[in-house]
This record gives sequence, structure tokens and C-alpha cells, in this order.
Amino acid sequence: MAVPAALPLAVMGIALVVDVATGTQFNLLPVYAAGPALAAARGPVRLVPAVGVVAMAVCVAVAASSGRLGYARMYVALIAILYVTLAASYAAWARSRAERRLVDVQEVANTLEDVLFAPVPPMIGPVRLAGSYVSASRATRVGGDLYKAVASSRGARVVIADVQGKGLGTVRCAAVVLAAFREAAPDAVQLTEIARRVETALDRSTDGERFVTGLLAQVSDAGHLVVLNQGHPAPLLVTTHGRAELIEPSVSLPPFGLTALAGADPQQEGVTRSTLHAGDRILFYTDGLSEARDGTGRFYPVAERAGPLLAQGRPETALRRLRADVATFTGSTPNDDSALLLLEFDPGNPAI
Repeated sequence: MAVPAALPLAVMGIALVVDVATGTQFNLLPVYAAGPALAAARGPVRLVPAVGVVAMAVCVAVAASSGRLGYARMYVALIAILYVTLAASYAAWARSRAERRLVDVQEVANTLEDVLFAPVPPMIGPVRLAGSYVSASRATRVGGDLYKAVASSRGARVVIADVQGKGLGTVRCAAVVLAAFREAAPDAVQLTEIARRVETALDRSTDGERFVTGLLAQVSDAGHLVVLNQGHPAPLLVTTHGRAELIEPSVSLPPFGLTALAGADPQQEGVTRSTLHAGDRILFYTDGLSEARDGTGRFYPVAERAGPLLAQGRPETALRRLRADVATFTGSTPNDDSALLLLEFDPGNPAI
């Protein structure tokens, strides 16, 4: 018998045993109404009236065997069972309807998340990639953090960003940033052009009340790294020699959404450039990592702890080690969204 039906029948069975054992000393006939009441908690709606019919049949059978057939207490019990069955049927119908709506909403949300936050490709030219996203919300897999990697004529290009705020508005804003990057990144000559496209898209498609800290980066086939940082945490460079250092921007630029207000021009301000060697890795991340705190309120030391963890193993394995270390450091579940994107320069990749 199905599990949802087992519990109400078991409860009625216990009531039957007690009722038979006590005889006419106690009037337990109304207790059988517990069957349809419990049936409303789980299972299909049709289960409730079915259990109600069983409860009424058991009630009549027990009344007949104990000499209470036709007594007022039997009719009172039958009316109670009928009333509870009708009420429980309505409750089960309302529950089932709410569950269907919840499933529909969850399917839409999952589809939206899969479209907006598709996994990064494992390789783009000479660059190996691995991504990891953890949402602080239990109800959804994503929030306002985002990342994306695409191939272009000038090498692998990535974006990682963090939308200010919470709720559906942040997801909508993240979708605008991702769409602008997807459109501009494959063909744009410079990262600054992509940045302007993102800025324009935010200005046209959002309410203007949110800003986005973001970082654009490009790795060419020759290992030339270009980074344009607009108010975002500095990426971490981990070399094959074990050195770990943050790539701080030469000039501080405001986040996307505030560039025009601040009068800044990324093309005039410039970008940060460096050269990668075979095996070098770069960790791009959002402040969910750098602002993770331990029990004393100390921030997670990215360069100190993440560097050694990211130096060995496959990029996916390295990110899992990092996630485990952050959980150990904080001793709690995440209280903020966190996106991680790890790139490894591999000039020996035959895809070049």
C-alpha cells in the first residue's frame, strides 16, 4: 500500500484496537475521523474520500459489534467523520493546487537559470576553465552574481560581476549584463568596447537604481592577459612557481551603472596587462569569497589560503578544495552569493 495511505489507516487501526479492547466504556467512534484528516496531508485528493468511506464503514462495524448500532453516539460519530472528510478533501485540493503552482514556478526558474547561467566550456583555445556558483538562498540556485566565458578572435574572454541588491531585480539586471557581454565579446576589438556596451545596456534596460561591480578579462593564445576592473575584487594570479598575488587595477574605476555619473572613461583610464606562462592560473571571484568571515569576524584571506589550494589538480578539483576550505574557515553555510571562475593557461592545448 502506498505510504500516504498507510499512516491514516494505521491510526484508524490503532483506534480500532483500543475501541475493541475497551468495549463500551469509552466512545472512540469519532476518533476514526483522524483517518481522512491525515490523508489530506499527502497523496492525491481522491485518497481523502476513500479513507473517509473506510472510516465510516469501520465506525458502523464497530458500533454493530459492540451493541451501539442505531445509538445517537454512532450517528454523531458518522456526522463528525463526514464533516472532517469534506473539510479534508477541500484542504487536499488546495494543497495539491498550490503544489502544482510551485512546481510550475520552480520549472520556470530552473529554465531561466539554465539559460542565464549555462556552465562555462571546459576549454577555450589555450585556456582551461572551471566555474562554481553557490547561492545563499535555499529557494534558488542563483542570485546577483554571474560569470561567462566566450571565444573571440583575440582569445578567451570572460566576465564576472556582482549585481548590487537582492531579489528578482538582481537576476533581471544580471541577465542584462550577460546578454550585453554575449553580444559584444566575440567581435569587439577592445575590452573597453565591451564595457561601454554593458554600460549602455544597463542604462537602457534597468531602472538605474542598481550598480554592478564587474571585471572583464582576455587571455590571448600567446598568454597575454588583459584585465578591466570596474569596482570588483582583484583576481588572484597563481603561478607555477607557487607565487600567489592579487592583480590590482592600476586605476580604480567605478562599477557598471555608475561610470557616467563618475565621469570615468575606461578607454582613457586604461587596463591592467600581464603575461601568463604555461600552468599559470587566475581565480576570478565575487565578494562572497573575499568577504566570507570566520567566527571572529575576520575576512577570508584569499591570497594566503586560496593560492596553495588552486596550484594543483584539475581546475574543477581545485575549486572544490577551495569551497571546502571556505566552509571550514567560516564554520557555517554561505550568507552571500559566491561565484568562482578559475582559468589555467595551457599553451600545449591542441585546440590552438
